Amino acid sequence: MSKQTSSALGRVWSYWMSVPLWLQILVGMILGITVGVVFGEQATVLKPIGTLFVNIIKMLIVPLVFCSLIVGVTSMEDTAKMGRIGFKSFAFYLCTTAIAISIGLVVGYVIQPGAGLNLPLPSGMSDVVKEVPSVMQTLLDIVPTNPIAALANGQILQVIVFAVALGIALVLIGDHGKPAIKVFESLAEAMYKLTDMVMKLAPYGVFGLMAWVAGEYGIDMLLPLLKVIVAVYIGCIIHVLGFYSIVLSVFSKLNPLHFFKGISNAIAVAFTTSSSAGTLPASMKCASEYLGVNKKISSFVLPLGTTINMDGTALYQGVTALFVAQAFGIDLTWVDYLTIILTATLASIGTAGVPGAGLVMLTLVLSTVGLPLEGVALIAGIDRILDMARTVVNVSGDLVATTVIAKSEDELDMEHYNADMVQSAVLAEQNIILENTAAKTVKS
Repeated sequence: MSKQTSSALGRVWSYWMSVPLWLQILVGMILGITVGVVFGEQATVLKPIGTLFVNIIKMLIVPLVFCSLIVGVTSMEDTAKMGRIGFKSFAFYLCTTAIAISIGLVVGYVIQPGAGLNLPLPSGMSDVVKEVPSVMQTLLDIVPTNPIAALANGQILQVIVFAVALGIALVLIGDHGKPAIKVFESLAEAMYKLTDMVMKLAPYGVFGLMAWVAGEYGIDMLLPLLKVIVAVYIGCIIHVLGFYSIVLSVFSKLNPLHFFKGISNAIAVAFTTSSSAGTLPASMKCASEYLGVNKKISSFVLPLGTTINMDGTALYQGVTALFVAQAFGIDLTWVDYLTIILTATLASIGTAGVPGAGLVMLTLVLSTVGLPLEGVALIAGIDRILDMARTVVNVSGDLVATTVIAKSEDELDMEHYNADMVQSAVLAEQNIILENTAAKTVKS
């Protein structure tokens, strides 16, 4: 390779590295879709690139959630404040989930995605649907009988319960708990740094994922169920840009435009990976660096929201439940609508933040109102496309809750929040320097 070629490649690489991460991810997504459409099934050979990226993100999830929650709990030495924030988070997530599925039902009722299909009930397909545990069993299972096994198996709800309990215990034992707290603080910082390193790989992982999705499904796969896709995406847009904007502007007096600019990186990762748990590292980075949320709040509220806040999944279940009913010619009563709202809200608590989990939980909603479980097979073919949109809603909801709760607790840096992304990065760097200086001063 000549020196001129090498120099040109160096300049291109330097320019590429200067491009904002969200734009790199967008470019990777567009290129991936283009490659998938042009090369078809041959593009699926790129799937391992995306799979590797998702696996690396999954590697971060359990230790990041565990360490972050313990640090978040122990940083709030005021147990009354911790309980108050926990109550606010839980109440916020349940209320917004109920509203999300209501929006989904309204959109599904207006657009009528399954009307006119008149599909006969498929036979011999019931056994392919996974068995879903009852709501009561889900609630019982959140307490781990073996915390180590929960950590090893990635049972996030159980990990959250154990981490919160351990954090509270470390606070209550006073000075005896400080050495352990310092260890977890160090591990959390290491996980934050590792997260930053992994996120630099996002554009390439996204490229591989989107090339696979476009090559596997193709344009023709979307056409028969286009109305379902349109309905879900319209509902998601209404919930994110409409409802969340109202929450931010009316209840917290915050500029929604600044918020959506600040979470653009997390939205890009959520849309392409279809995993709210996998997007957690990017969400935590956006909350602290671009929104100005104190890590004491984000370290507690975001991991909790990743597990119990599934606004997008609930909205999707509302639309798809109506689609199945319309496709098989089944009329639903108002009691059925209320049952769907209640069931989907409770089911969202036990829905794992990984790709495809919402499809399994959909069976719970369908069975509750007597709809054929075979309808799940109709959705399975486009579930990945729907999953991308609902994950954006899930992640956006986590960050809205974190921002609103931080504002209510006076833990939101308003100068940081109102700054543009470049200024936010500078302020974040300054805050890190100040925190390190303060830590050195305390030690000395």
